[in-house]
Amino acid sequence: MAEANSYEEQRRRRVKDNKCKLDELGLHNLSADAVRQAAAKHLVYLLPQTKLVKPRNPVMDVPTRRSGRIANIAEQPSYRPAETQRNGPVYATKEERAYAITKAEELKDQLGSGHPAFIKPMSHGYATKSDSLKIPMNFRQHLPVHDEMMVLVDEMNNEFHLLYSFKKHRADHYNHRINQWKGFAAEHELADGDCLVFQLIESRKFKVSS
Repeated sequence: MAEANSYEEQRRRRVKDNKCKLDELGLHNLSADAVRQAAAKHLVYLLPQTKLVKPRNPVMDVPTRRSGRIANIAEQPSYRPAETQRNGPVYATKEERAYAITKAEELKDQLGSGHPAFIKPMSHGYATKSDSLKIPMNFRQHLPVHDEMMVLVDEMNNEFHLLYSFKKHRADHYNHRINQWKGFAAEHELADGDCLVFQLIESRKFKVSS
């Protein structure tokens, strides 16, 4: 019995000595800090993930350019998704096309019959992508039957020298085109729904009005 009491006393003394050593070394505090850090790290994983909001691009917020000929028409409601409206091609409505054609026909009538003229509605392809512009068949009698340079004069009297091409596909079918058209369209910021008036003021020179 005495031996058991002696052993228990020695164990208590060892526990007390070890506790004193831990207090001297500050290991109790280190252990508490480690527990707090682990708990904070665990809380970070438990917090809901916040979705990042993409910053707005001021360039994309600029209103879509509208042709001067159709700018006075009230805005039509659009049912396309917002992303499609902002990033995809913009097409004129039927009302806008009809209005532009009517105004072009009125301008053509005002020019008189002294010089032949034709109107040309602009599709999305002609306004942005096509490198050639097809001239209407009913105007072919005023055009040369071989390739050569032609001059387009805009409303600011700037001249653009473009290549005119003539091709005969069949006995009764001809193809008259103004090539290098894409540069002219980009220079004048043409848009789908515009309608231009071409007046042949000289044998190889067109006055182009919108």
